[in-house]
Amino acid sequence: MYEKDFFSKATIKIPGGIKTVFPKTKNQANLIHCMRNSSLVFASGPAGSGKTFLIVAEALSQLLSQKKKSLVLTRPVVEAGESLGFLPGDFEQKINPYLRPLFDSLESLLPREFLRKMLESGIIEIAPLAYMRGRTLSDSIIILDEAQNTTPEQMKMFLTRMGCDAKFIVTGDASQIDLPNRKDSGLLKGIELTKNIKGIKTITFRNEDIVRHPLVAKIVKAFDKGSEE
Repeated sequence: MYEKDFFSKATIKIPGGIKTVFPKTKNQANLIHCMRNSSLVFASGPAGSGKTFLIVAEALSQLLSQKKKSLVLTRPVVEAGESLGFLPGDFEQKINPYLRPLFDSLESLLPREFLRKMLESGIIEIAPLAYMRGRTLSDSIIILDEAQNTTPEQMKMFLTRMGCDAKFIVTGDASQIDLPNRKDSGLLKGIELTKNIKGIKTITFRNEDIVRHPLVAKIVKAFDKGSEE
């Protein structure tokens, strides 16, 4: 009965949203409960485990239930084998591919016209991590995605933007670090340095949490095994 309640109470209902979201694994349900009860949550794990989608869904639920006044989604811009300077277009056009996964999650959860109005009004904001510098973010939910590609300095900068009644969620995949030295990942450093601070939660997803196409879990496992050889 406890486990059934644990899952059912983690159901995400988004006012005005397209669909209700249900967690499929215990770690997914735990992530939702932590988002509701903690001011800072780290969610680390492999691609396809539903981290970003669930986090965006729960953030929209809290925003549209008027528990928070705004939602900010951000990512670091790290060039994984392709230079921004060689991409066509102005800065906004160059930056869009990095932020596109966040738009994909939003568009799968909200009607397009409703989402457009929220973006235009600034209630929902999507911006590169560098745009967070100097700000104090209060009474809002702030999501840092792809945090494995932040430096420790960027992670400190981001976490210290926390204002009153803010909720910060940090997500990333330690197996996809695109920094020159993986030991310099702000995600790894942030989890390590804050692990004993009360009120901060860390959820670590595993391969068994992968909920995309069944082949994705097998692909991740094969690459993990190959990197160890």
